[in-house]
Amino acid sequence: MAKKVDFLVIGAGIIGLSVALQLRKSFPSSSVLVVEKEKAVAEHASGRNSGVLHAGFYYSSDSLKAKFCRTGNLRLRQLIQDNSLPLRETGKVVVAKNNEDLEYLHKLYERGIGNGVDIKLKSEKDLDSFEPLAVTHKNFIWSPTTATSDPLAVSQVILEKLIQSGGEVMFSAEIDFRDGATLLNQKPIDAGLIINSAGTGSLKIAHQNNAGAQYSQLPILGTYKTTSNKNLGLRTLVYPVPNPKNPFLGVHFTVAVDGQIKIGPSAVPTLGREFYEFGDKFDFNDIASGAKSITAMTLKAFPVLSQLLVQELPKAQSRIILKEGAKLVPTAVSVKDWHRKKPGIRAQLIDLQTGRFEMDFKVEKNLNFIHILNAVSPGWTASIPFAEWIVAEYIR
Repeated sequence: MAKKVDFLVIGAGIIGLSVALQLRKSFPSSSVLVVEKEKAVAEHASGRNSGVLHAGFYYSSDSLKAKFCRTGNLRLRQLIQDNSLPLRETGKVVVAKNNEDLEYLHKLYERGIGNGVDIKLKSEKDLDSFEPLAVTHKNFIWSPTTATSDPLAVSQVILEKLIQSGGEVMFSAEIDFRDGATLLNQKPIDAGLIINSAGTGSLKIAHQNNAGAQYSQLPILGTYKTTSNKNLGLRTLVYPVPNPKNPFLGVHFTVAVDGQIKIGPSAVPTLGREFYEFGDKFDFNDIASGAKSITAMTLKAFPVLSQLLVQELPKAQSRIILKEGAKLVPTAVSVKDWHRKKPGIRAQLIDLQTGRFEMDFKVEKNLNFIHILNAVSPGWTASIPFAEWIVAEYIR
């Protein structure tokens, strides 16, 4: 007889765990099972991100990212404090390199104010009071609510709360879909509703179940270099003005909770959803999906693709990342003790109709599936209210 469960959640990253916990809160008499192909939580994007609690001023006011990032910062901060997890209240400066940056810096500020975010637009002469090692052109943004924590520790706490609430989690689990049936470890499972929050694997699962047809995926590898803050002495996070045409925030400096400084990331297309370095296995379906993405971008949004390749491909080299970082913090080039940090991959969605990056969170429901197709940055920051919204919008 097939195992029966009311809610089956695929993926034990921060989104899957948060959705599962919210399901237990909203439907306490219903069974919730999270299945994860790895041996532990947050093995991929959720545990490899920078650990930054974003403030919410990057995102268009009509987006889900804007809707959930600011409140997500507050909710995640509360969770961290309630469970005595590490939290580094660094704040962040966003600096400009030239007049072009300056124009968009002012737009970012106006967007942040419109989103209800606590930010300040400051004069260049005030930068020493916030981050003496940084440089800017005329103005900078000060974001006092940006902070850092440990994403793996946060995921572990949510896992514990889920189990305490009566939820079930199964690791090293294999999910398959065959002839209209769902198989768990090659045995049928009768699931009332399936929430696909598989991160880099979500689009593949969606396609197997006749959803997400207008999208392909372009796996983007993010690599960081790290050093002890004793070697640099930053007070705050230092970010550049991002390119508004893509969803990446540019090479920046993060002050982590463990006292390390991270510089990066790169944003380089890679061969597969889990192809972190040469020697890793990859699926030829990933290559096909990536090729489809590149083709769509070439035909329909070539300037975006060209800009991505010109600006991001060189960052595969450590010296280029350091060179870019030095535009924000000049003394970074004098630090010699940089080490490679474990890289991460974001499963960036490409809209095949426009050939452009999908800039917002994307959720699609069909049959008994809810597919969370695009929950990249600030997915970690926004995870708690985003999960609540998914349950309220698609399930209740």
